[in-house]
Amino acid sequence: MNRSEKYTLPARILHWLTALAILTAFFIALSIDGKPLHTKFLLINYHKWAGITVLGLVILRVLWRLTHRPPELPDHMASWEKRIAHGGHGLLYILMIAVPIGGWLYSSALGFPIVWFSVVHLPNLVAKDKALADMIGPVHEAAAWTLIIVALLHAAAAIKHHFIDRDNVLKRML
Repeated sequence: MNRSEKYTLPARILHWLTALAILTAFFIALSIDGKPLHTKFLLINYHKWAGITVLGLVILRVLWRLTHRPPELPDHMASWEKRIAHGGHGLLYILMIAVPIGGWLYSSALGFPIVWFSVVHLPNLVAKDKALADMIGPVHEAAAWTLIIVALLHAAAAIKHHFIDRDNVLKRML
């Protein structure tokens, strides 16, 4: 595989760091219920840190992508497959931005500021408002589940390309 068929090293690093941060945030969120209050607060902070990290990584990914074209999809793919692939990537980017911002809005509306890694104090995006928090919370959760589902479909498509189509779609991100 030549260089033009592979993602750049920074793109690959950002891709895998983003995936790791998303999975970390998601599994931390799943583990919060039923924990003692002190542990809950720690896990919520870890969840927020992972979410803000996702947002930062995605911003870097978008900036990198604007200046570095990704490799073309294989010629053997039908045009409808390419449209689905591009649409799926677009949806992933939208969700990778919307979910962390939704969490930030939710935290702000609850009146709990985000202090990223206990160092960087992020501004509240909205004033404390319980009713608003009650609306944002379920939307944030639904968007997070949607992100996970779309990411799983993305991974499944890459695996399908590797084992069934036997092309380089997966290899170019490794």
